[in-house]
Amino acid sequence: MAGPGLSGPGCEIIEPEGPLKSLREIERSLTKTYKKDLWSKFVQAINDYDMLKPGDKVAVAISGGKDSMLMAKLFQELKRHQKFPFEVEFISMDPGYHPEIRKLMEENCRHLGIQLEIFDKKVFESIEKLASDYPCYLCAKMRRGILYKKARELGCNKVALGHHHDDVIETTLLNLFFQGTFGTMMPKLKSTNYPGIELIRPMYYIREKDILRFTQSSGIWPLNCACMVAAKRTSNRRYELKALLETLKTMNPDVEKCLFHAAENVDMGMVLGWRKDGAVHSFLDAYEERMPKSWLEMDNEAGSGTDGASAGYLDETVINRGGDQDE
Repeated sequence: MAGPGLSGPGCEIIEPEGPLKSLREIERSLTKTYKKDLWSKFVQAINDYDMLKPGDKVAVAISGGKDSMLMAKLFQELKRHQKFPFEVEFISMDPGYHPEIRKLMEENCRHLGIQLEIFDKKVFESIEKLASDYPCYLCAKMRRGILYKKARELGCNKVALGHHHDDVIETTLLNLFFQGTFGTMMPKLKSTNYPGIELIRPMYYIREKDILRFTQSSGIWPLNCACMVAAKRTSNRRYELKALLETLKTMNPDVEKCLFHAAENVDMGMVLGWRKDGAVHSFLDAYEERMPKSWLEMDNEAGSGTDGASAGYLDETVINRGGDQDE
């Protein structure tokens, strides 16, 4: 088994806490030691968001990092307990890893019993030429498209990515602070460029700290980022957001839960605007149509009044009414 793999500058190095455990010990821990934090949350996300259906064929995308390696093992466990038939293909795109990084990934997969199909694409090389200053968005877009294409070649209708709960929360903050939008990382998405392909994120409820505990206790040396283009820049921003969340938790220990549930509880009557299906909407579009019931009642009273006093009352109420909330 290889020692610590190489990684791009700025990557956090994850080291095992002890010697590499046997495959049997690692697999057993998923449904025993880590049943509550990993296995149960994996199954719950799949059920809550209806990610799998009978007859599905899922391309499980493996980068070699701690998240995707765990996801692969969870899918294997799900196959053993499957309540309906589905298929999985374990695939990995080599975007231009250092040879030692690729070797480490291959050795990890062999030890974990993951039959991995690796295919080469010179993504890092292309990104350096096309977008060396701001490579991350283009890199992610290119890699996603390549995975979709490979999945379709294999006859898959779904692609599984290993994003976890912390990724969801941090993405929400990234959108708020750096994009000026409120949006989160969705548990599943239909591809617009590859009809028939759907993206799923079955680790949606799993916390990163629990993935780290499992990986370190298993004795696995995961790939540590392995980005050879912009690891330092992307890692720094990620660490900054994590530090911010830790600060916010001193004010509210449940701040992460609040951020997650905020995306489930959007009050469309209390936002200035939104986008849907390419169209931009404003709260002003239907503002006049949403006159409060109490106002309508006052308007009726004004229309039926005999001395005009009611009409004056309505006008005065409109002028004096203030604030955003109903009184």
